[in-house]
Amino acid sequence: MATSATTEITFEHMSHPAPVPAAKREEILENPGFGTNFTDHMVSIDWTEGRGWHDAVIGPRAPIALDPATAVLHYAQEIFEGLKAYKHGDGSVALFRPEANAARFNQSAQRLAMPEMPEALFIESIRQIVKADRDWIPAGDGASLYLRPFMFASEAFLGVRPAKQYKYLVIASPAGNYFKSGAPAVSIWVSDYTRAAPGGTGAAKCGGNYAASLVPQAEAIERGHDQVVFLDAAEHKWIEELGGMNLYFVFSDGSLVTPSLTGTILPGITRDSILALARDEGLTVREERYSLDQWRADAQSGKLVETFACGTAAVVTPVGKVAGREVDFTIGSGGPGQLTQKLKNRLVAIQRGEAPDPHGWVMKV
Repeated sequence: MATSATTEITFEHMSHPAPVPAAKREEILENPGFGTNFTDHMVSIDWTEGRGWHDAVIGPRAPIALDPATAVLHYAQEIFEGLKAYKHGDGSVALFRPEANAARFNQSAQRLAMPEMPEALFIESIRQIVKADRDWIPAGDGASLYLRPFMFASEAFLGVRPAKQYKYLVIASPAGNYFKSGAPAVSIWVSDYTRAAPGGTGAAKCGGNYAASLVPQAEAIERGHDQVVFLDAAEHKWIEELGGMNLYFVFSDGSLVTPSLTGTILPGITRDSILALARDEGLTVREERYSLDQWRADAQSGKLVETFACGTAAVVTPVGKVAGREVDFTIGSGGPGQLTQKLKNRLVAIQRGEAPDPHGWVMKV
């Protein structure tokens, strides 16, 4: 057993009695999938009212014992993040913008009446699990170690109030490509359901937002589409986001539009990175409302030439076809566009250490 410290928190290191054998691990890494295989270790840190953050441990991944009255099971006080560790060509390992995940984690915590975590502690928790499980990082195109920090109300009580105890955990999963269809561009279904309303939790990364998207996502898949796109709650005309990704629209004059952050859209870190990279290219990028009717008209007239979705899991994904109860149209040729691919290549090259990092986004572990 060993210890390591960050700020005022000391991490206890617990040895793993039975890690996955190396041969089995290598077999998994040949085809890791997404979110179905997990590494040997996890991070655990507790928070208690009056004491703050304490008992930081990096140890074997194991089940969590919960009292039946644990608050998260009844009142859904839970938030999470998603980020990746990449293996660089020189053998080093790097994170991409973990400080942005730390900031968004705390924004979600504020909205869910949960304790904030010091940025340094959040980042150190990520570094701890990556160091412990660096052998789990797959190589190859689109491969990474997906990291899932999350926090939930762990106090056992029944009553509608913020909990007085919370548990923060980080688990890791070797990951390949997110979409499994193999299509060059995804097809999306315009949902009649609403993902988020003004004043709600749309800008927070909490499980309830995703639970509400499962029925419309299933509807999209049943109709032969890969993803669902949500419109605004008030007028049901303005495009917001997909089930778990932000959207960009590319026009024939080379300009881009992405829906503005109104409080109902998750402020994606990949979205923000694309904004910066597009502006680096000298492109005009506007953050503004964009309607479904305008999307269809612009696609049919040729004014709109590309649409892509972006997020941590899938990075950048071209959208080729859009369908709904009253719409059915193709974007461009229905395949990936040149600007979409260019921006994706630039972003991935920075993440993987294959290109200069002018914004200081890459953090070596």
